[in-house]
Amino acid sequence: MAKICLIGAGSTVFAQNILGDVLSNPELADSEIALFDIDAERLSTSEIMARRIGTTLGLKGLRVTATTNRRAALKDADFVILMMQIGGYKPSTVIDFDIPKQFGLRQTIADTLGVGGIFRALRTIPVVLDIARDMAEVCPRALMMNYVNPMAMITWAMQESYPQIAYVGLCHSVQETSGHLARVLGEDIAQIDYRSAGINHVAFFSKFEKRLPGGGVEDLYPRLREIAASGNYPEGDKVRFAVMKHFGYFVTESSEHFSEYTPWFIKRGREDLIDRFQVPLDEYIRRCEEQIAGWHELRAELEDEAAPIEVCKSNEYAASIIHGMVTGTNHLIYGNLRNNGLIDNLPANAAVEVPCHIDRNGIQPVRVGSVPPQLAAIMRSQINVQELTVLAALTGKRDHIYHAAMMDPHTGAELSLDEIRALCDALIAAHGNYLPAYR
Repeated sequence: MAKICLIGAGSTVFAQNILGDVLSNPELADSEIALFDIDAERLSTSEIMARRIGTTLGLKGLRVTATTNRRAALKDADFVILMMQIGGYKPSTVIDFDIPKQFGLRQTIADTLGVGGIFRALRTIPVVLDIARDMAEVCPRALMMNYVNPMAMITWAMQESYPQIAYVGLCHSVQETSGHLARVLGEDIAQIDYRSAGINHVAFFSKFEKRLPGGGVEDLYPRLREIAASGNYPEGDKVRFAVMKHFGYFVTESSEHFSEYTPWFIKRGREDLIDRFQVPLDEYIRRCEEQIAGWHELRAELEDEAAPIEVCKSNEYAASIIHGMVTGTNHLIYGNLRNNGLIDNLPANAAVEVPCHIDRNGIQPVRVGSVPPQLAAIMRSQINVQELTVLAALTGKRDHIYHAAMMDPHTGAELSLDEIRALCDALIAAHGNYLPAYR
């Protein structure tokens, strides 16, 4: 029997996906589920949801606990899944968008790179390290599975600070984009083999092949490159296909994300670029407000015992990891870990996203060698920002925040050095008690 602890379990929709995946496996049906959140109201809804999943699946022996005491939730856990947002939509996410906008700096998602990603990391890394400290004391053999962004920065800080804690960072960009590309080409993803490597949200497919009857394969990249060369890009994919046209490979993260990682797509006074590449400015704000607006309706549905609760399989990796480690079954996932030679032409201490084998031995990353040099160059422009942000988080030195923002490709292309320093000062002041180390 495994004990699975969800940190930030008040993220009810995501928790429902993870628990539906886990508990649908007969071998995991007797798992103990421990839910933790600082928001007692949302936690209560997630507890009801978890119990109703058990009822729907006929799991009479399912054990669910819910608590606002983190150490109690973590005690003796085998698997710890992080899904929290430090600072929430309000005030922190709104601050991350509104203050840069006053300086003329626009963003789309603002959770991975850019000033939004930097400040989300500064708020989040201390909390993740506190969780790791608790784990070292009350569940030292547990695996931490992190779904929280900015993934690469958190992974870097975690494995720098707590190398003794088993860790993997998880995202869904590789599996979602592979399925999306299959649909673009009119193919069945079940017949496609692919390989990706890089850093989270800036990984690229090195292989995308279709298995043929009789044992042969068809390389699907020529068809993708034809689309890229044509300029007739699918809706929502204009940034990614433009990048592929110039750099030769398809990136695993969405166009709205990738547009703000580079200096090429979001520029003041260049509304033509924004329109041409369909860059949705303030997109994360829109998504958050939509989710908040639907929360009370969702809560009513989940708490209505008369209404059926649907248990569907998602494409998240958490359940496969737990299943593999508990049963010894082999699984393949894409995980974020310290490089240590997994990708030859990226820094050893950077956090990389590579294929990983899973079985009773845990997370076993695959060494992929070098990535194409032009792709490594794009990645290193992100890694510079990640390294300086992690230094700021681990040392409390304010100057590293300035340096990280100054090296950010999009921020540096839009603002002067003095403007970037003033922007960082304004963000530090606005976040207040969420950034106590820099006040």
